[in-house]
Amino acid sequence: MIHVLVTGASGLLGSVLCQRLAKLGVRVTAVIRTEGGIKTPGLRYLSMDLARNDLARLCPNDVDVIIHLAQSSQFRNFPDRALDIFNVNVASTAQLLDFAKHVGAKQFIYASSGGVYGNGPEAFKENTPIIPSGQLGYYLGSKACGEILVQSYASFFNVKIIRPFFMYGPGQNRSMLIPRLMDSVANGKSITLQGDEGIRINPVHVEDASSILISALKLEESASYNIAGPEVLSIRQISEEMGAFLGNPPVFKHVAGKPMDLVADISEIKSRLYMPNRHLRDFFAELRSL
Repeated sequence: MIHVLVTGASGLLGSVLCQRLAKLGVRVTAVIRTEGGIKTPGLRYLSMDLARNDLARLCPNDVDVIIHLAQSSQFRNFPDRALDIFNVNVASTAQLLDFAKHVGAKQFIYASSGGVYGNGPEAFKENTPIIPSGQLGYYLGSKACGEILVQSYASFFNVKIIRPFFMYGPGQNRSMLIPRLMDSVANGKSITLQGDEGIRINPVHVEDASSILISALKLEESASYNIAGPEVLSIRQISEEMGAFLGNPPVFKHVAGKPMDLVADISEIKSRLYMPNRHLRDFFAELRSL
């Protein structure tokens, strides 16, 4: 039985992934920031603040795989909370990589972001260069730094970088894009669009994302993977479909400028890992009831 350590285990993807790994018989240590909340039977929980704690002292030393999903909850609070963002997104990544090498781990998976590609009219492939660091901003810059650190260890163990695109699912923070759109439509709050349609995206349900990640665990090679859904939708399309579901037409505010899409090419995960098959419109009830 392999031993998997998952950081960010109380987050949207982390909680679903840990539950599914436990059901598969995997030994899981779930790293959470604070005690409390609903816990899954069969998981070992480890409470630590990744911005402060000595990871090597607290983590079990018989870990085979590290899945580093944690991100700073302060990601919108730059520059006031810049050190928290850096410590969680960069410093803890460096510590975990060093720990993985020290204990002889076989695999390290790091959650970056689809945002590192920037925006553009074409779908982004995994080998598309990320935008220059000076244009990324602090949060995405910290994710890009993490990617560089992880790739540096590819000669010591298997490393994988995942880049999620607009993940959604039950229990998600309402400030994230998909639930925020649902709340805006429900409350009659205007939704800003560039052009007629706004940007296009291909959001991914957390169950599809966890299936992709579980499949990636089985491959003994280093790689980067986009994690995104099967359909490309504009912000207008999403909002109008939400409005039809709620019986409340969305209100739009149009601004000047050409919309720059953020769409992932998912041909790599479809051919090698898993075919995402969940469509956003089928989960409006789930999103509305949060």
